Amino acid sequence: MAAGAAGAAAIVLGVAILYTYDAGDPAESAADSLAPGLESDALPTDYSSITVTNGQKHTVPLDKIISGGPPPDGIPSIDDPRFAHAGEAGFMSGSDIVIGLEIGGETKAYPLSILVWHEIVNDVVGGVPVAVTYCPLCYTSQVFERTLGGQAVEFGTSGKLYNSNLVMYDRATGTYWSQALGAAIKGELAGQRLDTVPFDVIRWDDWKEMHQDTVVLTTETGHVRAYDVDPYGGYYTDYSIIFPVDNAGASSDAMHPKEVILGFENGGAYKAYKQGDAEDLGAINDVVGDLPVLIVSEFEGSARGFERPVVDGQLLEFEYEGPTLADVQTGSAWDYDGLAVSGPLEGFSMERLALSPGFWFEWIAFHPDTEVYEP
Repeated sequence: MAAGAAGAAAIVLGVAILYTYDAGDPAESAADSLAPGLESDALPTDYSSITVTNGQKHTVPLDKIISGGPPPDGIPSIDDPRFAHAGEAGFMSGSDIVIGLEIGGETKAYPLSILVWHEIVNDVVGGVPVAVTYCPLCYTSQVFERTLGGQAVEFGTSGKLYNSNLVMYDRATGTYWSQALGAAIKGELAGQRLDTVPFDVIRWDDWKEMHQDTVVLTTETGHVRAYDVDPYGGYYTDYSIIFPVDNAGASSDAMHPKEVILGFENGGAYKAYKQGDAEDLGAINDVVGDLPVLIVSEFEGSARGFERPVVDGQLLEFEYEGPTLADVQTGSAWDYDGLAVSGPLEGFSMERLALSPGFWFEWIAFHPDTEVYEP
């Protein structure tokens, strides 16, 4: 295990050497470009979690925010993304994994083979400014609305990690944001949370099947990277965790630390679903906190979450017999977008919920009191 960790560390170090090393702290470099009128309480803030140390606001212990190797923006975000239509994306293979995003009728795909080298794409989809993010150390993807105080801001990589997870910074205030928490953990906006956007982690062929008019992020990033090579190699399946994480022992006791799970949070209640269970069952009816949820998996390696509706006083339960999803109460058929397409409830739609896919060790590091779904 130690040898595996050393090997993985060497891989990451090798990757870091390729990045442009910029000096300075994001908070200092952002000071001159602070957007006029950007209020520090632009988003809901949990003031009870804020500590002030030497004038620095933070919500997590400062000594747990550690260097990952590269400096701020050493891993360059993509701020001017270029796209190609699906029919012109000869650089893609059907098995490539993408983050698929649909907002306001516009569909875009972001290959992990590109994101592994950049981690953040600042983009606008369906008129909504978003930050599409990926942390290869935790296999965590997340999409955030990147609007603070009514203004669109860009996010960059800070070069720091918290629980082996990507720490971003906003270029308006230099505040550090945890990708896994979707929250500001150090700086002026500490305690605030970003709004999340539902997305898919899915094979390119499957995404194109659903969205034939999609576009896909190209390798025209303005940077020279070996986009046909994954620098992390076998890290995704071995037991090594390169950087310190909380609850590492609990992680290995429950399941393989790199088991892919679907994390879900509701009002302080946390639950993890194995991606494999979602695929085997097709549909999982559950309740997290006080929220009735439905986890559906139509494609290998992918899943979606919805809020189960109450219709005529009945909480709907669902069964999946591929390729048909139906509710038990009325027998209505539903599609993968949560829309009833036939039966008594035709035209009714469910609210889609944002899931947090990633490695088990990352989820339990941030949510030690999580429940784990048992089929």
